[in-house]
Amino acid sequence: MPACNRLLGEHPFHVAGRKYVDAVRLAGALPLVVPSLEPDEIDEALAFADGLFLTGSPSNVHPSHFGEAVHDASLPLDPLRDAWTLPLIRRALALGVPLFAVCRGLQETNVALGGSLYQAVQEVAGRHEHRGAGGRAGAGAAEMYAPAHAVQVQPGGVLARVLGPDDVVVNSVHGQGVNRLAAGLRVEALAPDGLVEAFSVADAPAFSLCVQWHPEWQAAENPVSLRLLRAFGEACRARQRERLRRAQPEEVPDR
Repeated sequence: MPACNRLLGEHPFHVAGRKYVDAVRLAGALPLVVPSLEPDEIDEALAFADGLFLTGSPSNVHPSHFGEAVHDASLPLDPLRDAWTLPLIRRALALGVPLFAVCRGLQETNVALGGSLYQAVQEVAGRHEHRGAGGRAGAGAAEMYAPAHAVQVQPGGVLARVLGPDDVVVNSVHGQGVNRLAAGLRVEALAPDGLVEAFSVADAPAFSLCVQWHPEWQAAENPVSLRLLRAFGEACRARQRERLRRAQPEEVPDR
């Protein structure tokens, strides 16, 4: 789980939301928050990772990564997270590490693979308001994360296998969203206004699923969230078994 970066007073800290840590435990996995990695450390870290969970965050992906200038300078950015999660995503997918991404994590994945984002979905013609509580300042968490709209699950994909074909109702707490979907990504769910709400990596050798909503919010009481997390956890355990199998020395036959 990549950490975010915050200034607390005059001191920089690495931080991770507890709800994401708890969600990994609900998946049946052991959460490991990684503060940051240098480029030459990514392979070493992924060598003992059985899954990659990309969390949401108050911060947005810096638009320079998809060729745009900052639209609203008042919104938080986290260029330190961008600097290592974007190459991390590409390398994890290449190595067959299971991937589950939430909100900013979905946006990071799309950008890492060559896609672009709407910086303010609510300002795009034909798109709806997707910020929690309608973007009203001062709203509490319960209102922000309340069920907001249905998503249409697309047939034949990862999400349909995990949840079934029926639409599901989700929360909506994001200002950015998918604009141009990166090549090789498969749409898994759409919002009523057509915004991509979930996608997978079509040719990924392992489980991959990225969702725009927040399944980690009160996940223990949400059957949809539990099915998503457990599917990710099962993929992590499958990788663990394969990783341990490869680590075993080959048996030398008796002569």
